[in-house]
Amino acid sequence: MKTAIILAAGSGTKIWPFAEVRPKAMIPVANRPILWHHVELLGGLGFDHIVIVGGSMAEQIRHYFRNDRRVTVLQTQPNLGTAKSLHTARPYVKDSAFLVLYGDTLLDRSDVEEMIARFETGGQEAVALVDPLKEEQPQDWICCTLSEGKLDQIMGHPRRPFTHRFCAFAFADTFWPYAETNSGLFTNVQVGMMPPMEAFLEMSVADYIQDGKEVPAVEVKGLFADLDKPWHILSANQRVAKLQCGCLTGHVLGEGSSIHPSAAIDGFVKMGKCSAIGRNVVIKGNVIVGDHTIIENGAILGGNNIIGDHTYIGNYCQVSAGSVIGHKCIISHCAEINGLTMDVVHLTHYMEFYGIIGSHTDLGAATVCGTLRFDDRYAMHRVKGRREYPKEHANATFMGDYARTGVNAVLMPGCKVGVNSIVGSGVILEEDLPNRTSIYQKQELVRREWGPEQYGW
Repeated sequence: MKTAIILAAGSGTKIWPFAEVRPKAMIPVANRPILWHHVELLGGLGFDHIVIVGGSMAEQIRHYFRNDRRVTVLQTQPNLGTAKSLHTARPYVKDSAFLVLYGDTLLDRSDVEEMIARFETGGQEAVALVDPLKEEQPQDWICCTLSEGKLDQIMGHPRRPFTHRFCAFAFADTFWPYAETNSGLFTNVQVGMMPPMEAFLEMSVADYIQDGKEVPAVEVKGLFADLDKPWHILSANQRVAKLQCGCLTGHVLGEGSSIHPSAAIDGFVKMGKCSAIGRNVVIKGNVIVGDHTIIENGAILGGNNIIGDHTYIGNYCQVSAGSVIGHKCIISHCAEINGLTMDVVHLTHYMEFYGIIGSHTDLGAATVCGTLRFDDRYAMHRVKGRREYPKEHANATFMGDYARTGVNAVLMPGCKVGVNSIVGSGVILEEDLPNRTSIYQKQELVRREWGPEQYGW
């Protein structure tokens, strides 16, 4: 098996505002697009033909992988469904067996290896990689149950407890007719549920099982992340940063990089070329730093941090543990950041942020995020009108790309700001702000005469 297909045509509406200016599968995790992680994993397993099926903005995927001869990028209409995306790739697959991955997930190499081994040694025509739901709610996913290590029932967003969700598949070419003849309607739903009109791959697998064929299942044991909602991006970045930083066993300094003797480092750092850790920096764990990046003048890093290329961090700012900072960012002058900044983000002058900041975003001086509620509860979110109660990062703030705030803006727990939007000076934002929207407070002023006579002259 040398061919893999990555399904990346989804529009990403549930992950708003981070799939507005990029495909969902190009959202960064540890400063690399999700798709890069897939291609890197597949390349390490010897796959030399990787077909990515994108939807809208697939040009960005094609541009990113333009120098990788292993990768072919196709474009299909968005929202037709994963089965239709898979069928689009059929003319580009010459092998008798192939791997299928979802473009918005992260996988562990060992789990993919186990699935492939099960497929190749067991004489199977299909094998599924599945993730135990544990604390995840079945209603959020297309789910399945297992019986004697094989797929049993498949149900779309069920009410009652199903046990697993899907991660990846290995198929023989005998599966192609099931993708081609998908009805475009997910009929495996419980009474009263309302499926969208999309051709889901999992429905094709259900048809395959209904025709009497077996699909063995392999359970994931390592990292698995399905990036479906904004808070999943934050969790995935933290998990990957911890894994990558945890691999360090000593300092690794690239050509031209240096660490000042006054820096207090309780851990190890890996630095790219021409980077520097300067005077009075405090690092409380392991950190990975890119090329041409400066960290200096009293900056405090909490550990398990990944810092991009051409970034400046200094002047007594604080980067909390597990945070990821993108390329070409400036974090300076007592700014505090806990979470993820994408590329070209500027944070300075006594501000504090917890959550995700999209690319090319500038936060005004003294912008702050509310992270605790007076009722000590977690914020409720609305995703496409549905109420959501995240188990992690519910009180984070989510700033879209190309957004701005004015001085002294306050962003309350759980708020999202759309792309190309502005939160004006002094605004207390308590609800989501749509794309391409500017919000300012209207100030009422009281004017009166004043002068020496007010002091008895």
